[in-house]
Amino acid sequence: MIMKKIFYIVLFALASTGVFASCNVTSGTINILANEFATLRILMEEAKECAGPDADFSVTHSVDHQKLQGPALEANPSEFTAKIVTNGSITPLMSADLLRPLDDLVAKYGQNLQKSQLITFDGKIYAVAFMANAQHLWYRESVFNELGIAVPTTYEEVIAAAEKIRASGKMQNPYGGAFKAGWNLSQEFVNMYLGHGGEFFKPGTAEPSINNAKGVAALNVIKKLTELSNPDFLTHDTNATKIEWESGNVAVMNLWGSGAATLLDDEGDQEIKADTRLAAPPTVGGGSSPATTLWWDGLSIAKNTSDENAEASFRALVGAASSTEMANANPNAAVWLIKGYTPGDAAVGVLASAQMGATPYPSIPHMGLLHGALSTEMVEFLQGNESAEKALADVEAAYRAKAKEQGFL
Repeated sequence: MIMKKIFYIVLFALASTGVFASCNVTSGTINILANEFATLRILMEEAKECAGPDADFSVTHSVDHQKLQGPALEANPSEFTAKIVTNGSITPLMSADLLRPLDDLVAKYGQNLQKSQLITFDGKIYAVAFMANAQHLWYRESVFNELGIAVPTTYEEVIAAAEKIRASGKMQNPYGGAFKAGWNLSQEFVNMYLGHGGEFFKPGTAEPSINNAKGVAALNVIKKLTELSNPDFLTHDTNATKIEWESGNVAVMNLWGSGAATLLDDEGDQEIKADTRLAAPPTVGGGSSPATTLWWDGLSIAKNTSDENAEASFRALVGAASSTEMANANPNAAVWLIKGYTPGDAAVGVLASAQMGATPYPSIPHMGLLHGALSTEMVEFLQGNESAEKALADVEAAYRAKAKEQGFL
């Protein structure tokens, strides 16, 4: 409920004023680890500009940032001074006590931040959120109009639309999604299971609770979607799915709102870009909640770095995270959680996710273990080598082994 309030307060009460201030960092090292997508590159450029020409500034973008973050921040001194986190990736860092409380730095340099940007654990600030994100529906308007297809509002309608497009001969594999084996594939289950009204754990415990009718239904919908996708779907992450879209091979997909930063820019096939439409995330199985999750991205500072490096890194990053100028110069790159931001047209899917009551991705330590177990055990089912029930039983068994090892069970 607290996490929902963070999203809803910011998304529906974006303030009208904001300030950009140059940091001019002249001492300390700034070394940031971040995910790899266009929006974060925009933010990093702003942080670099804020830091100034004399700053010792570097950033590493990697799709494997979650695998890298633990070992990198455990080192003393840490390999990075700052980490761009989400409500999913922050929990293992908090559990391992690898992040620095930010209350003193916020008091000193956070005058232009909104209170709802401050992410707290046990009453202390550990991250500053700067954008919201969610996966939602994208579609090719001309293809839908030509075939008389209404914009889908349920995954059952998405499947019917993709089947109609395939039957028309226009596209052989008309659906696109980030089904890459690993984190991406697990996230598809998280979305679909929540859409079916599932609960990941037994109430008040870390006991898994996915091997049930809702879990089976979620897997079956995912399998049907993969059958309408590129046969190499297990290798397709978000970036590969975007390439499929820009190549004209896909007419309907489930993708992050932040994908607009490249899918709606001035590069590539402008005919396809002009034909691209964004819509609300679908529901599934007769449910009323969308089959998606709400996310925030934010900045955090490594615990095992010096005070000087921590201050330099925070100043540069918070300068970007409170820059109205940057947000409004790039309105479609993200739904910015920044004072004075005016949402662009591409914000429609993320805002609709919040309006429909999408659940924020669970910020609990053992969720990462379940996500990891899903990533390795779902593949056998999707390849037709085992039943949905067996796959889910394997997920729960793999999770229990890790959870016992780490003391959650």
